[in-house]
Amino acid sequence: MKSSVSVCTTPLNGRHDRDSRRNRKVADITNALSVSPVDVAALRRMAISEGGLLTDEIRCQVWPRLLNVPSHVLEQEPVERENNKDYNQVLLDVQRSLRRFPPGMPDEQREGLQEELIDIILRVLKNNPQLHYYQGYHDIVVTFLLVLGERLATALVEKLSTHHLRDFMDPTMDNTKHILNYLMPIIERVNPEVHDFMQQAEVGTIFALSWLITWFGHVLSDFRHVVRLYDFFLACHPLMPIYFAAVIVLYREEEVLECECDMAMVHHLLSQIPQDLPYETLISRAGDLFVQFPPSELAREAATQESTAASTFTDFGLASTQQRPDSVLRRRRRQKQAALESSGAAGPSAVAVAGPSVARRFVRLAVMGLTVALGAAAFAVVNTALEWAPKLDLFP
Repeated sequence: MKSSVSVCTTPLNGRHDRDSRRNRKVADITNALSVSPVDVAALRRMAISEGGLLTDEIRCQVWPRLLNVPSHVLEQEPVERENNKDYNQVLLDVQRSLRRFPPGMPDEQREGLQEELIDIILRVLKNNPQLHYYQGYHDIVVTFLLVLGERLATALVEKLSTHHLRDFMDPTMDNTKHILNYLMPIIERVNPEVHDFMQQAEVGTIFALSWLITWFGHVLSDFRHVVRLYDFFLACHPLMPIYFAAVIVLYREEEVLECECDMAMVHHLLSQIPQDLPYETLISRAGDLFVQFPPSELAREAATQESTAASTFTDFGLASTQQRPDSVLRRRRRQKQAALESSGAAGPSAVAVAGPSVARRFVRLAVMGLTVALGAAAFAVVNTALEWAPKLDLFP
């Protein structure tokens, strides 16, 4: 009788492998930062790949490079708060931001950071009068403050506000709605059943508004998850947060379809993000969806008017000439219902329902068959970012 020898991975071995991968990644980041010019493409890959940029110390070095902001920022002038039209609203929002600071932080330290948070916001708005403050902006700014400190955070937030966040800082929410309009077309391509259920419930996309305009900073309680997502978003196209929002909805497919098909019920379910999401898997999936269904493909359905930030990218050349997706989807639903009613027979109806089911299975196999490790999809995201980057002058 042959004896078999089984090889098992002990927790010690697993920890050793993780430490080795981590050390290797730190070395790769260090090398990318040390060459001249800095290897921004490599830094972008590191930010996207599993674990992101690992530590806040590394983020202090890499985040500025991802936005082409000098690491050595000059001292800023004091901010004038009196007679500032935004001061009262900013003050109220910052006072309500207690949970965004680390638990156990001494009150004196937290209050000092809150004062710095107010100064950063007012300084960016003063330097850029075309920008308009919105509630939720402080949730993004506080993340940069806690990681980078006031001086560097101010510089990065100003660059981010005039590019990635520009649409949210218009006088109206038209461009913000435009970005939200990408959500349903993404969901429809991956899972028509979930899409149709949400359309029938007429839940809309407002449940994802706070996700989008705060880069999920307002809805995630663990700061580690927030900065991991910021690594990802800073390394990618400005529309990546809406792809990540779609991935969260798709991940919760069973919960959505088991929910009562009622607007209030579905909205309540979707607006409550689980805190134990598999973030690395979802990040990988979002990157894959971006590659498989790029913004240029979705723009025909999603765009009704030119988006200020999005229009600076090649992908959005035709984005301003199309119909509102809500009206398109409503019309499609009415046409589908009329066709089913006019047929009057079970056979054609069964065929009409079976088609999307088969297609959905194959699409999901193609889109969701991912590994957490950086793969071809993430590299394609990087390459896409580098293609549009010179237009935005974000990267060297």
